[in-house]
Amino acid sequence: QVQLVESGGGLVQPGGSLRLSCAASGSFFSINDMFWYRQGPGKQRELVARITSIGSTNYADSVKGRFTISRDNAKNTVHLQMNSLKPEDTAVYYCNAQIIAVAGIKFYWGQGTQVTVSS
Repeated sequence: QVQLVESGGGLVQPGGSLRLSCAASGSFFSINDMFWYRQGPGKQRELVARITSIGSTNYADSVKGRFTISRDNAKNTVHLQMNSLKPEDTAVYYCNAQIIAVAGIKFYWGQGTQVTVSS
C-alpha cells in the first residue's frame, strides 16, 4: 500500500521560514510528478507547486520567489522550502504524487500538515 507522509509544519512569525517534507513509502515502481497543495480557512484547495521527475518546476503566482520545491528521487521525497512567509500562507499543506504501482497509475494524497503564520 502506497502512503505519503508529510512533516515540518508549525507556527512561524511573518517573514519566517519553514521546510515541509513528504516521503512516499510502500510498494511501487516509480513516481512521476509531485505536488504541494494547500487549503486555507474557508478556501478551496489550491496548487502551490509542482515538480516533474526530471526536476522541472512550476509555482502559483502567490508564492513565486518565496517558495522552492525540490525532490530526492533516491529517497522518494519532496520538499517545500517556504521563505518570507505571510499570514495569508496559513493553511493545511498537502503532498500529492502520481505514482506507478501494481494497481496502475494513481494520484496519492498525504494527510496534510498545518502551517500557521502569525505574530
